[in-house]
Amino acid sequence: MNGRESGPGGAEESAVVAAVRVGDEVTFSRLVERHRHELQVHCYRMLGSFTDAEDMVQEALLRAWSKRESFEGRATVRAWLYRIATNACLDALSSPSRARELPMVPGSGEARSPMAEIPWLQPSPDHLLDAVAPADGRPDAVAVAKETIELAYLAAIQHLPPKQRAVLILRDVLGWPAAEAAVALEISVPSLKSALQRARATLRTHLPERRSEWGPSSRPTDEERTVLRRFMDASEQADPKTLAALLREDARQTMPPEPACFEGRDAILAMWTPVMVGPDAWGDWRTVATAANRQPAMANYVRRHGEPHYEPVNLDVLRIEDGLVAEITTFGPELFPAFRLATRL
Repeated sequence: MNGRESGPGGAEESAVVAAVRVGDEVTFSRLVERHRHELQVHCYRMLGSFTDAEDMVQEALLRAWSKRESFEGRATVRAWLYRIATNACLDALSSPSRARELPMVPGSGEARSPMAEIPWLQPSPDHLLDAVAPADGRPDAVAVAKETIELAYLAAIQHLPPKQRAVLILRDVLGWPAAEAAVALEISVPSLKSALQRARATLRTHLPERRSEWGPSSRPTDEERTVLRRFMDASEQADPKTLAALLREDARQTMPPEPACFEGRDAILAMWTPVMVGPDAWGDWRTVATAANRQPAMANYVRRHGEPHYEPVNLDVLRIEDGLVAEITTFGPELFPAFRLATRL
């Protein structure tokens, strides 16, 4: 996906140029709006936050209209919009009001999780990713490949300086030629290549060990869905013993924006058990299957004692290895609407 892709887009470019010349805002908006979903995924990678990405893509489309005369049709509409969206994200990341500092990285003897290190990290619902990469073989499927949208990757690239992050995404994720990426970022090709080399080296230090062994599937596999269903059933039955059997011994759970990292099966179960069974149990549990970042996920609800409804508690995104849950990243219920999940059962 780059600025010189060919095909039926030529008519779109001509239509945008025509709309710009006559000041036709309705036609212009309709033509650029079709790129909203993929721009949101792009901004999501840049920012690591689903809600911030929603705001930023709106800002990018407003900028596109205000800068409409800069589009002359030599590049594709998509490439032009990506350039605007990328620079909008870079502006936001450099703004003192939105600047984010990474927490201190634990020492070598302490537990470390990419997800726990990024307090602003949020998941993205798979239905949005499906809208970007429909099952018709279009080249934009590369934009939502699992290995560049999973939570571990999203968390890792947040450690890169903003400009290096943009270079890495344009070159390694979207496959833009170096010359076009350099133009988009207003830097020289040698500077871009140097930034890409540094970004790749930094990224390797922040990606989890054994990541290369993770499954290459573009969406949850049948095995992952089976494990998810068993995990959901055990959660609803408040069955710590079965949950223990589904967890790897070295499983890990994190809860952005909290920095806590629960390392190991025993630590995770010690946290879960009191709210599931015993005198302090919260109540009856219900779960709903979903998917986030091409990973299996589940929404958790609880009906507290004496209450008529199940209220939302959290969203768990799972990473499954060899039929067992290896990692759980837990988020609050504020994103339930984005996942088309009920806010009460």
